[in-house]
Amino acid sequence: MTNTDLSVLKGRQRGNWIRLRTIILLRWVAIVGQLAALVVSQQIYRLDLPMGACLMVVGVAVIGNLLSLFIFPENKRLSETENLLMVLFDLLQLGMLLYLTGGLNNPFSILIIGPVMVSASALSLRSTVFMGLTAILMVSLLSQFHVPLRTEQGFIMRIPDIFVFGAWASIVIAVVFLSVYSRRVAVEMHAMSDALQATQIALAREQKLTDLGGVVAAAAHELGTPLATIKLTSAELMEDFADRPDLRDDAALIRDQADRCRDILRSMGRAGKDDLHMRSAPLSALIEEAAEPHTARGKQIHFLVAEANDESAGPQPTVYRRPEIIHGLRNLIQNAVDFAAANVWIESEWSADRVTLRIMDDGPGYPVDLIGRIGDPFVRRRRTPDQGTPRPGYEGMGLGLFIAKTLLERAGAELSFANGIDPGHARAGQSAQCGAIVELTWPRHALDADPGDRALGPNQQITG
Repeated sequence: MTNTDLSVLKGRQRGNWIRLRTIILLRWVAIVGQLAALVVSQQIYRLDLPMGACLMVVGVAVIGNLLSLFIFPENKRLSETENLLMVLFDLLQLGMLLYLTGGLNNPFSILIIGPVMVSASALSLRSTVFMGLTAILMVSLLSQFHVPLRTEQGFIMRIPDIFVFGAWASIVIAVVFLSVYSRRVAVEMHAMSDALQATQIALAREQKLTDLGGVVAAAAHELGTPLATIKLTSAELMEDFADRPDLRDDAALIRDQADRCRDILRSMGRAGKDDLHMRSAPLSALIEEAAEPHTARGKQIHFLVAEANDESAGPQPTVYRRPEIIHGLRNLIQNAVDFAAANVWIESEWSADRVTLRIMDDGPGYPVDLIGRIGDPFVRRRRTPDQGTPRPGYEGMGLGLFIAKTLLERAGAELSFANGIDPGHARAGQSAQCGAIVELTWPRHALDADPGDRALGPNQQITG
């Protein structure tokens, strides 16, 4: 996955995901609510409001909505700046309406936090900070400057100053706390969404590679006999030359075999075939296939088989070559090779009901402060200047481990992460498996290939 792909997945351009139509719809709801509040205040509670000025403020929002509907297409998506201006307009319009209706004496003043929450959920951190500071400044001004609420008899309705201060403090705290909370939740949701999307991309790519391997194997398997026949017959033709009567039969045979090759290529070119030889493999072959891209990267990969203590464990299990298992193991092995000093060990063992793999290295191990968060997407760790970057070319966001963990857990595995022994405790002459350790455990029935699937026969068309 390229840096450009990661840039898109990390949502750096999320500010333009909101449609103008959504903002317009929400603003219509706010306009209806404002008009209803004004009518109820005047007609039922008999408040003496500057109705003309209030309706003018509401009318500005109505005009803005109508202009947006007629000027821009319905499916227009707003940029970060346009979204900020839209939300800022709503905040200022609400602030002006509160100024005309009692300031913080108006219980609807709590609605000021609404535009800030929208900014925290959808816009950048810079925009959210700007909106939050604007809201706090507005609340501070409204606590001192506003048109007082009056009844029809001319009585001024106001709450004690201590309650005004309490309202100011509660709104400021709500703006700060809720904006931080909303921002945190939104960032985590976006990160998880991006990581799951990356997982789907990785799985789809691995599935295509697996299907391609099946197609190639099926081609070699199915075309072997006709191509050998063509070669043999051509050799006979070269020896016998063209004046021999029996060459007519050989020519017919060449034609038939060529037709057969054509039919096979045509059927494979449409969808490909699932080669029965590629559907399942011994556990050791699956592990070696997953590790193969990293065997030539300057680190020694050791494949170990633990001795089974259970006599009922039987021989090495034959497992399905599932793309999610291959890709997940490949990511874990890549992580071990990236950080290993010189050696990586992949140990497998099985019993009658479980299959266990351990991937170990002699590197520095997992950071202690992050070991409980391994497998979370986009995990960043601050480095001190003397630490440097142990893995150049990688952004260190934990995306690879998240993809591996998600794919392997989908295949029924349980994963645990730990650090190995202290290298000073290793026996003399023995390499210390002192780095990171990943242990994967499957119920055996989740991996074992059905014996019926191992029987040879006609290769079936790939479906789905």
